[in-house]
Amino acid sequence: MKKIGRLDKPDNFGTAQMFTNPILERLTRTPIWMPIAIFILLGGVSIYFGIEKTSVGIGTAVLLFVVGYIGFTLVEYMMHKHFFHMEPNTPIKDKLQYTVHGVHHDYPKDKYRLAMPPFVSAAYAAILYLIFKLTMGDLAYYFLPGFLLGYALYLGIHYLVHAMQPPKNFMKVLWVHHAIHHYKDPDVAFGVSTPLWDYLLGTIPKKD
Repeated sequence: MKKIGRLDKPDNFGTAQMFTNPILERLTRTPIWMPIAIFILLGGVSIYFGIEKTSVGIGTAVLLFVVGYIGFTLVEYMMHKHFFHMEPNTPIKDKLQYTVHGVHHDYPKDKYRLAMPPFVSAAYAAILYLIFKLTMGDLAYYFLPGFLLGYALYLGIHYLVHAMQPPKNFMKVLWVHHAIHHYKDPDVAFGVSTPLWDYLLGTIPKKD
């Protein structure tokens, strides 16, 4: 099993101090609505420019949006599995893993450390736009909003899974899925917003 956290008995309701500098420490804490609002706003702006500046048909636009959303769910899975849970076999990797994800496994109820700071989220969106624009041209105006919506939904679902009790409906499966990853086996159940890729790529938890 990969080393994830630092504590033998994680404090589910505690928090960790990441920096001694109070300004840097404050920047590590982000209200979840901020990055969600940024991604939805920028997605809306992208659609606006797509309508105003391109002649992409509505059918193609909708298809690009859906493919962008599905594309994000795959990126979410891959990042979680291969980056957040990288083998900490060097001091640098160990420090990086703990900073970006291990601290979350130690303190899963710390609701202010479930997203990157707003300026990082905005930078992510700008980088994604440049990548998609260079590779897709005008089609990026519709692919990007789907991708950003996937990111926003991931953040919202991840927050709710840690902040609220499981609902008594079909959404409960997401709570159970993520709880297995946190409290039973961190080497399975990497999908947060959907278990789709865990099923397709062989990391779905085994039934007892």
